[in-house]
Amino acid sequence: MAMSEPFLAIDWGTTNRRVYLIENGMVRHTERDDAGAAKISDFEREIAAIRQRHGDYPVLMAGMVGSSIGWQETPYVPAPAGMKELASTLHYIDERTAIVPGMSWQAPDGRCDVMRGEEVQLLGAHAAGLVPEEAVLCQPGTHCKWAWLGGNGVERFVTAMTGELFAMLRQHSLLRPQLGGDVADGDAFRAGVAQGQHRDLAASLFGIRAAAMLDALSDADAASYASGVLIGADVANRMEHDKVGRVYILADVYLGTLYASAIAALGGDSVLIDSHETFVAGISTIRELQE
Repeated sequence: MAMSEPFLAIDWGTTNRRVYLIENGMVRHTERDDAGAAKISDFEREIAAIRQRHGDYPVLMAGMVGSSIGWQETPYVPAPAGMKELASTLHYIDERTAIVPGMSWQAPDGRCDVMRGEEVQLLGAHAAGLVPEEAVLCQPGTHCKWAWLGGNGVERFVTAMTGELFAMLRQHSLLRPQLGGDVADGDAFRAGVAQGQHRDLAASLFGIRAAAMLDALSDADAASYASGVLIGADVANRMEHDKVGRVYILADVYLGTLYASAIAALGGDSVLIDSHETFVAGISTIRELQE
């Protein structure tokens, strides 16, 4: 298959997906919807519909489509690993449809970690020339990824359930009545970051309830403060335990700004990068290496 031939790349998460029509590394068209892997029962029909909308091109997918809740479960590639390892272990549904494998890591202390989809963005950041060969990258989200790039690609990584914890607190915890407001980078968020750096989460989070009872924290500020506590704890741990200096943040502007603010408040430096750009660079490189 010549690289001039267009192909369809799909970043297929649990709750959302984004489809890209790519030709010679350039995005000709894209669409985003909420048809995540957890909502699909007939993936073959979905792919047929995508080809009908965008063209009958080869398809290369990444993310939860390759998980136990996706189309077909694909094995993880153990880190350290780079583009060549991903491209050489693609899982083919048929000769024109393939899934990028996820990546796994087992730390010396026995802690295990996995990811699906993020590896394309992480390696794509370097492929696009947006980060140096050796760099620390952060991908905020429901499950925040921190990854260390080196000469072998992704050398190691760690996942923090920061976003999921915030969602659980907002929906199911004692703090639910207080956390209905918007999260914004301001005084309340940065106060939460300062509290979060102590990493005493159980006590810090209950303190939000107590502060409301004592009129020391308004409900309008509570969500920002709680988010700051969680993000602050995550960032502080990485900066102290892993001696992180400059961090390259792969995210949209909203979430990326929150992490950049927390990193700056705790004495670090960051660069915000568009995660969609890195996905396109990563998936295009893997496609090229198929040849």
